[in-house]
Amino acid sequence: MTETNVKERLLDAALMHVPFDGWSEATFVAAIRDIGVDRAEARAACPRGAVDLALAYHARGDALMLARLAETDLSTIRFRDRVALAVRYRLEAADDKEVVRRGTALFSLPVYAPEGARAVWETCDRIWTALGDTSDDINWYTKRATLSGVYGSTLLFWLGDDSLEHQATWSFLDRRIDDVMRFEKFKASVRDNKALSSLLAAPLAMLGKIRAPGKTAGQDGWPGRWRSHGER
Repeated sequence: MTETNVKERLLDAALMHVPFDGWSEATFVAAIRDIGVDRAEARAACPRGAVDLALAYHARGDALMLARLAETDLSTIRFRDRVALAVRYRLEAADDKEVVRRGTALFSLPVYAPEGARAVWETCDRIWTALGDTSDDINWYTKRATLSGVYGSTLLFWLGDDSLEHQATWSFLDRRIDDVMRFEKFKASVRDNKALSSLLAAPLAMLGKIRAPGKTAGQDGWPGRWRSHGER
């Protein structure tokens, strides 16, 4: 078996233990026992044990969301509703709230918080990419940062929502998306306002040099890139 297959089998086995033991070493050991895999092989696939399984579970949810988006005709849907639909699909990809709740608790720990933040960022990046985002400047970052806030707050609301078919969550999500749309309109109004544009000319010019991660991203250990003079 490949490491990927081992991880998938471990994840499937772990899901029945997570609601009781969390994403813990006990869950990881139980999953190893359940599928009968060699411990060394399991560690090779998941060096950090259940933490790697929690991230694999999150990535699986992203894949399910993307597959569902690909099957949906978005041509007649307003763009803001496409974003909301993608977030909704992502939440609906989770088949057990307690499993998600345990993951939220894990990634709220300081040692794993960067991993959790990265997972949410990657989810939002996948949403924007799937919806056709082609931005290559500072907007690449602001879109993902803003949607990360929307996704995170909606996830926490969803975990505590006991309304019929989570209608309260979808209403909450719509309000958050409306807030984002108002912010985007404000950004546009600043660009169109000659007085403000002149006042903010220097910082806007500086921000204009920032570029989204491209083929050269990561060479110096940092995401994104800085546009040199004359580069488009």
